[in-house]
Amino acid sequence: MTSNAETGRPSGKRGVGVSGETSNLWLRLLFLSSAASLVGLVVTSIVAATMNGGQGALSAAFGGGLVVVFFAISLLIGHFVGRNNPSGAVGLFVATYFVKVVGFAVVLFAVGTPDWLHSRWFVIGAVVSVVLWQAAEIYGFSKARLQIYNDPAEPKGGPDVSA
Repeated sequence: MTSNAETGRPSGKRGVGVSGETSNLWLRLLFLSSAASLVGLVVTSIVAATMNGGQGALSAAFGGGLVVVFFAISLLIGHFVGRNNPSGAVGLFVATYFVKVVGFAVVLFAVGTPDWLHSRWFVIGAVVSVVLWQAAEIYGFSKARLQIYNDPAEPKGGPDVSA
């Protein structure tokens, strides 16, 4: 393997080049997490339907759907705020967490417990959705290429000159 610093071509069989434009992290995470949660909810709803009929399936879908809606809010905020102020997005995530918890509680208290709601499947649907959402989000973050540090400044005289 030789250096091709002057020509700018990658060295070796598999060169490491510029990766190109980075796709939007937050929207990609939103898609990945939503897809994982919805697949889990479909499976959970099918199991609930076989065990407790449509009431169980609807309860599981309602519990998981609320989780998906409230979790999607934080990723959408990350998308809109993260473009202009990436470091400020973290603070908004914390604030959004409290909004999600309070909003989830308000929805549950405002709606109350409808007659059709099967509480066990509601909780199971919510837990399945949370676990799959978090797993997909962690997987998505682990695959993201985030620049943490600024690249060092090139020394005077070019890359071949040592200071």
